[in-house]
Amino acid sequence: MREIIRAILASPVPVLMYVSPSGARAASAGTFMMYASHIAAMAPGTNLGAATPVSIGGGFPMPGQEDGRRNKKGEDEKGDEKNKPAKPQGGAMEAKVLNDAIAYIRSLADLRERNADWAEKAVREGVSLAARDALEQEVIDIIARDVKDLLAQAHGRTVMLASGRITLDTQELAVEQLDPDWRTRFLAAITNPNVALILMMIGIYGLIFEFMNPGSLYPGTIGAISLLVGLYALAALPVNFAGLALIVLGIGLMVAEAFTPSVGALGIGGTIAFVIGATILIDTDVPEFELTWPVIGGIAVTGLAFTLVVGRLAVGSYRRQVVTGREQMIGDHGQVLEWQGGTGHVLVHGERWKAVSDAALAPGQQVRVTALDGLTLKVEPATAGKT
Repeated sequence: MREIIRAILASPVPVLMYVSPSGARAASAGTFMMYASHIAAMAPGTNLGAATPVSIGGGFPMPGQEDGRRNKKGEDEKGDEKNKPAKPQGGAMEAKVLNDAIAYIRSLADLRERNADWAEKAVREGVSLAARDALEQEVIDIIARDVKDLLAQAHGRTVMLASGRITLDTQELAVEQLDPDWRTRFLAAITNPNVALILMMIGIYGLIFEFMNPGSLYPGTIGAISLLVGLYALAALPVNFAGLALIVLGIGLMVAEAFTPSVGALGIGGTIAFVIGATILIDTDVPEFELTWPVIGGIAVTGLAFTLVVGRLAVGSYRRQVVTGREQMIGDHGQVLEWQGGTGHVLVHGERWKAVSDAALAPGQQVRVTALDGLTLKVEPATAGKT
């Protein structure tokens, strides 16, 4: 905001700032820029104000807070409050930020000869004005229906530039519309909180699949890129850190479910933590920054489906018969090659094994492996119905 205002103040040509179309607003930083412009104009049905500074984490003063200006007896202090510094309850840092913003907007108001008292109220109390009220209180200069009307009303007005006063000649000017370039449109797309959250989940699942199948390359590459872009987007948004912590916890529990199957306990708990975190993630009332329920619900359903798949695979793996290792030999069948007393040799899996048994056996007889002691099998006669 300050860089934009410095550019406006140093501009060799006049800057006309126009809040349009109807329903638009110049809130927060927009109010400061309106005060800095050489001509401030609004379309009918627009508003400006609400310029109280708020940190990305939501820690700075909000409109309507008590400023602590009360004496020990609980009575309001008397006298002129106009030039008294704000004393927000948050502490010294909030007071410094608020007082700095008030001084900044009052200096811009004095420079452009606009209503400095209302500008201070917009910062201190977060008040707003409709277009007609803003014109009556000398906050703006023009109410215009469209750009053509704006240029017609601006013609002949005198403004102050760094080089001195000039008179505007805005008749029959060619209007050129400058659209955002591809980079700006791309950044606007990825900083949508819904897109940022989806990118983060793609990144997490991509890395999970890469770790589960090392060498796949595509899931890991796509996941790493998506995760970093999603984190960049979150860094540019007003994030509530409690919500972010819950999302990280939820993702961690879902990842743990993939590597330590708990038959759904970790996965379901992670999904619940993720949904709660996503609900409170964005710490602002601006509609453009809100996460939509379809996105939250879609990601939650995806997480639950992933948990169910992992749980089903875990149960199926537990019930499946062992097919490798020492344990796989138990229950297998073989044939007696030679036998004397309680020991002999049997053929199992095409291999000759030393075997012992409590039963009397004969060469050619079918046997079943019941135990394994080192390289010696313990067998019993195979009977019908045993597999």
